[in-house]
Order: sequence, then structure tokens, then C-alpha cells
Amino acid sequence: MSDFDLVIRNARAVTASDSFDCDIGIRAGRIAQLGLDLAAGKREIDAAGRTVTPGGVDAHCHLDQPMPPPTRTADDFDTGTRSAACGGTTTVIPFAAQQKGQSLRAAVEDYRARAAGKAHIDYAFHLIVSDPTPTVLQEELPALIREGFTSFKIYMTYDDMKLDDGQILDVLDVARQHGALAMVHAENADCIEWLTRRLEAAGRTAPRFHAHARPMLVEREATHRAIALAELVDVPILIVHVSGREAVEQIRWARAHGLNIFAETCPQYLFLTAEDLGIDDSYKGAKCVCSPPPRDRANQQVIWDGLNDGLFTVFSSDHAPFKFDAPEGKKPNGEEVSFRHIPNGIPGLETRMALLWSEGVLAGRMTPHRFVELTATGPAKAYGLHPRKGTIAIGADADLVIWDEREFVLRNEQLHHEVDYTPYEGMRLKAWPGITLSRGEVVWDGQFHARPGEGQLLACGKPSLLPQRRAD
Repeated sequence: MSDFDLVIRNARAVTASDSFDCDIGIRAGRIAQLGLDLAAGKREIDAAGRTVTPGGVDAHCHLDQPMPPPTRTADDFDTGTRSAACGGTTTVIPFAAQQKGQSLRAAVEDYRARAAGKAHIDYAFHLIVSDPTPTVLQEELPALIREGFTSFKIYMTYDDMKLDDGQILDVLDVARQHGALAMVHAENADCIEWLTRRLEAAGRTAPRFHAHARPMLVEREATHRAIALAELVDVPILIVHVSGREAVEQIRWARAHGLNIFAETCPQYLFLTAEDLGIDDSYKGAKCVCSPPPRDRANQQVIWDGLNDGLFTVFSSDHAPFKFDAPEGKKPNGEEVSFRHIPNGIPGLETRMALLWSEGVLAGRMTPHRFVELTATGPAKAYGLHPRKGTIAIGADADLVIWDEREFVLRNEQLHHEVDYTPYEGMRLKAWPGITLSRGEVVWDGQFHARPGEGQLLACGKPSLLPQRRAD
């Protein structure tokens, strides 16, 4: 009788700290043994000459998130987790978003129902707190943290989600008391509104003016204020989708002063610029409207530097998928609208891993260990999933990527999301996941192997980036 359900032979395994040659023995969906010349498995995969990394953890993506009509995200838990698996991601963490006037518990139960029976890979939920009532702060949020929903997002912009400073302090205080991690979308809403009104009055409403309404200054100010609020409460926070030099400078200042401020960035700030929103009044730039917007080309190097020197803990897609040519997408009700009304977000769940492996590791900008740290281990630690996720170790889930290194031109028709474009169309990449395994089962090997409902909703532990504080 075989010792293993599956053995991956001749792997060049890479973790956040080490590289080593080994066989990987898998039993009951977990890594049971690492070694040389392991006993035979019921099934075997020969990885000779190829690198094996942990499956990706995309800790910031939006799937089937409730939105006011006519807007609707293109990907649900079926198509979103399908595209994730085909791109080497084996765990996703989207958002259970509370609507104003809704209980947080109701938002979570609604999201459970949306995911049930659909996901092909494992998933967890972040919470979005948009209405921090006394009941939410004193009862619902502490109870949900105990149940494994240990991270939540706070918005400083968007009228239907933003909190004022006092509300942010209240939510951060809950995070401090219960050992959760607060994520902050840092942009100054009032500055954006003031600039938007002035641009509209001047008739400047094309997609490219989205970037004019959100200069680095509005991200810088909000990042500074978020850091100050976290310092006042004495609690770590994570600033999401950091786009620009000026916000980076604020985070570096905070760390130099001993504050535990963590940060995330995304592919759009490495590979897109403001010019992708258009250099004229063409509506095609709506494809790349996201917040914060991409900056200039020189700013891309600032983000690369932050990825390499430890400023960033997490590299996520911020997958917010809207079809371009659709009445529920970037053309609401079938119309080309002012930049104010273009749904914010771009697709990226499937391309995140290959973009960073190709243009980071294979282009000599980054070590493979740092790649693993940013795409798997760091997010798993930040959101309480490590060591079950994000590493290659005995006892960890057998979530693995076996890489194929080959040059090709990226086309949207190759992808598995439900979006009618990719912002990275035409890029020449050097690698793509050859095989993706989720808990020891092949979900991608050049063909997608559907497993609807096999993805599990994970209960998250406390973040392990820092020691947990003792109760006050």
C-alpha cells in the first residue's frame, strides 16, 4: 500500500527563506513528508527542472460583492476562484461588505450564501465595516473575530462606505482589544470631491481625469492621518493598495519612529501608468480606472524598491472585475459616463503571480524568496492563515505551484475570468503556472479541473506578523 496519495518528484522547492531539492509527499491534502527518494505515491508528478512555490494567497480581491444597480462585479465565487487557480492562486480573501443600516452579521451570512457550493479553492472573508453602530462595535464585531473573521477594512473615501475619524478610532480600538488587523483604504474623500467638482465644471470628465481628481497628495494626507489614528490607539494597521511615492514616504517615516504600519501594493502600480487612463478623451481609459490610480513611470521604481526592501508585506491583485462593454460594468446602463461614475477597479486575480514571477524574479528584480514572501507567506501571516497556507512545510496544506518558464504574449482570450479585457493585454511574459494543486488535487495543468464546492471557508487566526499583546 502506498504511503502517499501523491508524490511530486525532483522539485526545486522555494519558500520565503530557503530553496532546496526534494520530493514532496502528500497525504489527505497536506504535505506529509519532504525528502529524497520518497516511497511511491498512488499518483506522481515529475517536477524535474522546474521550480515549485507555495500556492498564492490573494488577500485583496472582490468577488460577487453587493453593489447598487446597475453595477455588478463580473466574477462570482465560481469564475473568480477558477481564474485564481489557473493563475497559481490557491487561497482568496474577498470582502463581506456591510451596507449602511445593515448589521455586520447579516453581511457575513449573505456572503456565505453567495460563496456556498461555488468555490474551487479555499477562501476566507475580510469584513468591511461601513456602519459602526454600538451593536456592531460592542457585540457583532468581537463575536465575528472570535469566529475567525479577524481582519476588516476601513474606507476613508466613497460616500457609501467612508468613516469619519471618530468612527475609525472606535473600530481601531476594537482591533486593539481583540487582536484583529484593520486594513485602511487611505484617500482623502473631501479633497477628491472638491477636485472632482472643479474638473466637472471645466468639462473635464473623460476617464483620464480620474487621475487628476486623485493626485498623490490625497493618498499622502490620508495615509498620514491613518498612521496618526493608529498611533493614538496604539494598534498596528495595514495600508492597502499603496500606489505612490508620497504615501510610501509616510509609511517609511512611521516605521522609522517605531510604529507597526504594514503595507500592500498591487500589479497596477508596477505595470500601468496614468497614461493608461488615456492621453485624450477616449473612453477606452475606463478599463484602467481604479483607486488610487496608477501614477507615472518613475513612480513604478519606487514601488519595486518597496517590494524588495521590506516596505510591503503583501502583494495583492485588488481584483475588482467589471466588464468594459456592458451596462452593468464600465458603461453603466450602456452609457459612457463621467469619470466620477465609472465603476472603480480592474481585473488581476489570474495574472498577479505570473506578472511578478516574470518581471520580478526572471527579470532579476527580485529573489524567488521575496516573491514567495509577498504572494503567499506574508499575506498568510497577516491574516492568520500561516502555517496552514503560504509555505511548503510538513503539515501545511498541499497548495503548490509548479512553474513553466516560457515566453508568450498575454491575451485576454487565454484567461479564465468573466471580464472582457485585461489591462495587461500584449505584455510579453516569461512564465506561467504549469500545474496548480489545491490541497493536493490538481486544479490546473493547462486545463482547468473544476471542483465547485470543494473550496473551504477558512476560519482565520490572529495575525502572526507581530506578537499578540496581552490583555489590558
